[in-house]
Amino acid sequence: MTTPLEKWVDEQAKLTRPKKIYWCDGSEKEAKMLLDIGMNEEKINGQPVFEALNHKNWPKAYYHRSHPSDVARTEQLTFVCHKDKDTAGPNNNWMDPDEAKAKMRQLSEGCMKGRTMYVMPYTMGHPDSPYSKACIQLTDISYVVVSMRIMTRMGKSALDKIGKSENFVKGLHSIGDLDPNRRFIMHFPEESFVWSIGSGYGGNALLGKKCFSLRIASCQGHKEGWLAEHMVIIGIEDPKGNVTYVTAALPSACGKTNLAMLESALPGYKVWTLGDDIAWLNVGEDGRLWAINPEAGLFGVAPGTSMSTNPNMMRTLKADKFFPTLFTNTALNTDTNEPWWEGLDGGVPGNLLDWQGANWDKSKSTKAAHPNSRFTVSITNSPTLSKEFNNPKGVPISAIILGGKRTQLIPLVCEAPDWQSGVFTAVRTGSETTAAAAHQVGVLRRDPMAMLPFCGYNMADYFAHWLKIGKKLTHPPKIFSVNWFRMDDEGKYIWPGFGDNIRVLKWVIDRVNNKVDAKETPIGLIPHLKDLSLEGLNIPHAKLARLFEIDKDGWKAEISDIEKFLSQFGSRLPEGIKEEFKKLSEEICI
Repeated sequence: MTTPLEKWVDEQAKLTRPKKIYWCDGSEKEAKMLLDIGMNEEKINGQPVFEALNHKNWPKAYYHRSHPSDVARTEQLTFVCHKDKDTAGPNNNWMDPDEAKAKMRQLSEGCMKGRTMYVMPYTMGHPDSPYSKACIQLTDISYVVVSMRIMTRMGKSALDKIGKSENFVKGLHSIGDLDPNRRFIMHFPEESFVWSIGSGYGGNALLGKKCFSLRIASCQGHKEGWLAEHMVIIGIEDPKGNVTYVTAALPSACGKTNLAMLESALPGYKVWTLGDDIAWLNVGEDGRLWAINPEAGLFGVAPGTSMSTNPNMMRTLKADKFFPTLFTNTALNTDTNEPWWEGLDGGVPGNLLDWQGANWDKSKSTKAAHPNSRFTVSITNSPTLSKEFNNPKGVPISAIILGGKRTQLIPLVCEAPDWQSGVFTAVRTGSETTAAAAHQVGVLRRDPMAMLPFCGYNMADYFAHWLKIGKKLTHPPKIFSVNWFRMDDEGKYIWPGFGDNIRVLKWVIDRVNNKVDAKETPIGLIPHLKDLSLEGLNIPHAKLARLFEIDKDGWKAEISDIEKFLSQFGSRLPEGIKEEFKKLSEEICI
């Protein structure tokens, strides 16, 4: 008897017409086979999908170069297809589901001709976790299969979880002809279905990543009473061995991965990694918020990663373990056959191919590695992996940290007095944009909870959902904002960042454990400088004070911009958010 899964796969095969269908088992033998296929049979833009790198210096590392038009998330071509536009909200591109399917059927007709359809069964989250989800993705390119094997738990356990059920998340992906005019990523939340064509880039093609674990999962969480969030999960261990678990929401290229794998500058403090990008948050029976990382890999930005900025990530990338490591759109040192990017340790090599495969001339202003070039590596390679990573229950969260890249105005760290004000802090969070999305860099945009590109439904309803979750918590986490990026008058960062961010995290957990007081301000609670561990830092007192300066004139302009952002949600904006906006406005204007 044909199962619902087999029936669905057959239907997609009739549409896309692949040469053959291959069901993946997630094994190491299979991964080697797929790498071989990518090096010798499949091509993108006339080049092999994979090239083996120097395995002496970068064990199990392979290189992938994507199509030049396909190097970042294409937010303008990403749609959320609810039955009505208001449910999608102003934060999403919307298309009627019937119209979207008709468009995608036309684009997908015969799109896999001559190629293999790979069927990937995987779970997001540990298979034994009550919070995990079973998924299937179809694709026609080995790069996606190898990447998904790193990023998820692929294999028989997912098929066992699905069984004869219709309850599984569906993903259909094809690189198509890589024409930007025929590139779309369509989400159908009511069906837990993602349909993507025309792109091989991670965020558009690895459908377990942002597409499911955030856009579709946020809709599931809204319906089922949990949260799918764009958050790091870490454990902070103090000198006595006590571990406090924290999540942190930071937009792309604002230090998520560096924070997740932080090497502490304070003796006796350690940071343990549970996840660098996604957190699924559930209300536990004990009234606390519990988090799991649904992913199994790290998909990070390469430029700027080095032994000085993120030594634990460099150790992760060079670990010789079970899974391969992929580098995408970095430069290549042709003398040593190694990946290279701006910010990597050592000088600039003499002979480099840039990310498009051309000889690079360092006298020109162009970057050798694409600013959004990436690495994909198993989290199990990490020397800082938490022993709780595979705990099906997850970990209890004591603090939520919200951050962004702001060169002025926002303090180094600030605590919200309560849950509602903390949610409002998250709602008003803004960040200067990065290369991870295909738009202008350096423009300030509001990015609530770092979820603006990823929330799969109307953000006004999402804010209300956060407020509702808070009412279910008898022991809610404290909520903090951070900003590592404040600059002085010379345009230099005041705070050293990286390993020294542990000093801020120490204050956070000291507040969680009621060890220190805080100073009240119109925007929240900030540290007394005496309570920050500043030993060993050479920052003048005046500059330290500036990190916590409340510029009321600047905040008046900020409030005006926040009001403009909130106005797009109209009558759906929750009363709790309106109350907090009014309170902040009154405090600043006193």
